[in-house]
Amino acid sequence: MSTSVLYMSMSLDGYIAGPNDGPGNPGGDGFAPLHRWFVTPDGEFFRPSGPAGELVDEWSTTGAVLVGRRTVEQVDHWGGDHHDGVPIFVPSHRPPGPSVAHYPLVTYVTDGIESAMKQAKAAAGDRDVMVHGAYTAQRALEAGVLDELQIHQVPLLFGGGRRLFDVLPTRIELDIVRVIDTPDATHIRYRIRH
Repeated sequence: MSTSVLYMSMSLDGYIAGPNDGPGNPGGDGFAPLHRWFVTPDGEFFRPSGPAGELVDEWSTTGAVLVGRRTVEQVDHWGGDHHDGVPIFVPSHRPPGPSVAHYPLVTYVTDGIESAMKQAKAAAGDRDVMVHGAYTAQRALEAGVLDELQIHQVPLLFGGGRRLFDVLPTRIELDIVRVIDTPDATHIRYRIRH
């Protein structure tokens, strides 16, 4: 059975994007250090050695992606291909823009986060659904359709920007599943108590 997992690099003070995050500046000012554990200063992805590399291998087996509209539009839907051709589901109350017509793997779901997650899990089969986007993660938590969090806690204090858990409807309890400590980040996987 598929598991929905939010994968997110986050500063110690809870930020996933720097100030001035927007379409012309995805990730905001000073965003790059959040991903230095698997992205070079030139923006090239690499597989780190050791346990962090195993995490990259893990998410590379994702079967579908569920991503927020704001996130996916900032990167123009990754050109319609994220993780080697897996389907991408975007929960949204509005129909997609015209560029989506060029991306057959991208589906906008207008009948709620629950439906979007159900479709993503069906498409993923027995592989995980990778979840992206702070707002989408908050809505998935609220709806009870997010199963796990994989947080890459980077030793950095941003002091401003976009927080991952800025608005939550209620208290949510988690169980720690795994902790991998590396020099560039502490990778903590949590299971959400439903």
